[in-house]
Amino acid sequence: SNHLDRMEEIRQLLGSRTRTLHMVTWNVATAEPPDNVSSLLRLQSPKTTDLYVIGLQEVKAAPLKFVADLAFEDSWSHLFMNTLAPLGYIKVSSIRMQGLLLLFFSRLEHIPFIRDIQVSYTRTGIYGYWGNKGGVSIRLSFYGHMLCFLNCHLAAHMIYAKVRVEEFEHILGVQAYSSQKCPHILDHKVVFWFGDLNFRIADHGMHFVRTCINNEQFHLLWPKDQLIMMKKETSSLQEFQEGPLDFQPTYKFDLNSDSYDSSGKKRKPAWTDRILWRVKPKEEDFPLKITQDAYTSHTEYGISDHKPVVGLFQLELKKMHDTPLVRVCAEGEWSSDFDAVVNYTILQPFPSSAWDWIGLYKVGFKSMTDYVTYTWVKDDQVSLSDELVQVYVSKDEIPLLGGDFLLCYYSSNLQCILGISEPFRVSLMPVWY
Repeated sequence: SNHLDRMEEIRQLLGSRTRTLHMVTWNVATAEPPDNVSSLLRLQSPKTTDLYVIGLQEVKAAPLKFVADLAFEDSWSHLFMNTLAPLGYIKVSSIRMQGLLLLFFSRLEHIPFIRDIQVSYTRTGIYGYWGNKGGVSIRLSFYGHMLCFLNCHLAAHMIYAKVRVEEFEHILGVQAYSSQKCPHILDHKVVFWFGDLNFRIADHGMHFVRTCINNEQFHLLWPKDQLIMMKKETSSLQEFQEGPLDFQPTYKFDLNSDSYDSSGKKRKPAWTDRILWRVKPKEEDFPLKITQDAYTSHTEYGISDHKPVVGLFQLELKKMHDTPLVRVCAEGEWSSDFDAVVNYTILQPFPSSAWDWIGLYKVGFKSMTDYVTYTWVKDDQVSLSDELVQVYVSKDEIPLLGGDFLLCYYSSNLQCILGISEPFRVSLMPVWY
């Protein structure tokens, strides 16, 4: 470990830092979530995770909830937020399109450096399955590096391998973001493509497939995995990398068991659930290096006919900026006895707006919208850099019960938090008898 520490020191001297990303893809087959996802998120691991990205397919779709950016309605979002918030992770963004759900969580310290967040979605359902297949994405700048996460559910069945590739290319072609620099998915420095991609194992019969799985000779099945085969002949797939499939195929299982499909259909096992990534070729002065530490399935979860797949990554990157755009802090003592003062300073120019606001959040808040109260920034404010600005919070808005809080400056143009205060105490309102 001394050697590793030394390597990390050298990296920091050179200005690059390693951040860890934990990715999950899981087709949950309309099931309600399990009681506990701590093994799925590896919460017992001594290593700290910086970012969690969770892509689900076949989340039970409530009627009329076709697209909801704020995925508050569903029990899966609640479970992940309730599990991760106490550990200091905030849900930065989410997008839902019927059964497809994508959630992005970050440790609090990175939040002011996650900017330019946008979401998008594309329905494919070529075969008339309206809207239940397609892709949802979240793109953002992480310390200045443009990342895109694309969660897909592609067409099912063995015979539709080419259709799956067409659907993927269609999604790459039509998803767009309002941005000069990265208007499309492949413009981003790194793209993660994952989900129930539905590729099957061709040619081999059931007996051979099961024998290979039982003997853990997974490599014998790789040459006939449709995604591996399609990669050889499809240029759009060739820049995507994938770790070795050194785990048993994740579909199709009997519910609450480790046994493959024993129903009349007896579906042949397949690696339908995958995580791939692409680093943009020819990178400029700020390279980003990705290494995969693990790629495996979690067979202990039995609520679906698919097993979840986890990919652990290290992102080695040089921060393009390490100062937040706004410094924000609570002035003096806070209690619901008197109006409070918030100080903020614009540290670097950005497209501010009269719709920017500063939210009061409880320490351990779950998502950007989880504020207790908020105050608008000074709307007459054409702030000069480094000039201190004060805004007020009415005492009626301050929680009577007190506690530990943070202030966050939210930019409506950049759709993200640009500055976070140190935690501070709000005094309990004294009770007069």
